[in-house]
Amino acid sequence: AAAAAKEKDDDEDLEEEDEDEDDDDSKEDSKESKIGGGSKKSPAQQAGLLLIVYLLMGALVYGLNRDKFSGIETHPLVDAIYFCIVTMSTIGYGDITPLTSSTKLFVCAFVLVGFGFIDILLTSVLNYVLDQQEKSILADIHHHNLFLVDLRKGRMRIRLKVALALFVVILCIGIGSLFLFFVERLSFIDSLYLSALSVTTVGYGDRAFSTLSGRLFASVWLLLSTLAVARAFLFLVEARIDKRHRTLAKWVLQRDITPQDLFAANINNNNFITKSEYVIYKLKEMGKIAEHDISQICNQFNKLDPNNMGRITLPDLFQNHH
Repeated sequence: AAAAAKEKDDDEDLEEEDEDEDDDDSKEDSKESKIGGGSKKSPAQQAGLLLIVYLLMGALVYGLNRDKFSGIETHPLVDAIYFCIVTMSTIGYGDITPLTSSTKLFVCAFVLVGFGFIDILLTSVLNYVLDQQEKSILADIHHHNLFLVDLRKGRMRIRLKVALALFVVILCIGIGSLFLFFVERLSFIDSLYLSALSVTTVGYGDRAFSTLSGRLFASVWLLLSTLAVARAFLFLVEARIDKRHRTLAKWVLQRDITPQDLFAANINNNNFITKSEYVIYKLKEMGKIAEHDISQICNQFNKLDPNNMGRITLPDLFQNHH
């Protein structure tokens, strides 16, 4: 219990150290949204429109070359969309395959270009869903103290986002399993098996959607679930990286300064280090700024300080603007 309490206190300390940085990020995001304007389409909308056009193009090519594809047929339009979705999501059940050299080349180009559209679209959709869930949870617990939620910053900690993302994964697998069990008439194990392999884009090819209703469902379900699962695993990786960065930052800030640190931080080559030198050295040590970044900032400062006085005055600013 004592170890758990200590770990909790350490996490809270690390959260507080990045608080100002997170506030600055939120202000920057708000600023960018204002600059973008309300009439400009979001990346999700743009990717969605391009994806629809791209799917229609793929379906048209498939429809004009149906005799050059092998597989079980249900309805021409449904089969075309189903094939395009299965191809772009890189599942590859193998129930519909190209036969000729021209259709194989088409599939190669189609999957390489189309997967980019799906990635942008579904990443944006999943972020939107998680943001809505976050707002709902924050509204419900506004008057309560919950460890997973930082009310001052007004956003969930990353571990709760991971939990929500994993919930989406379980939900996608569950919906797919129920549909396969009741509609495709597969056994419970086979339904769970095909659903899990589909959302993880494995697709051995021993099971697939064979009915008209099944392929209609798969065209939507696969499109939403495959990238949702991929995004959930990215959240897990992000959680580990975030924890590592916070631990490193805490270690850097708490360790005692040594004579070697004094010499390394002494940019002006004198017998002491200033506050700005100390800040720069610690930021470099935490990996938040590199020597190249400092050089660029110094070059910009030198341009604003033509007299090499080591400071920027109001007349210098007017001189540079005119």
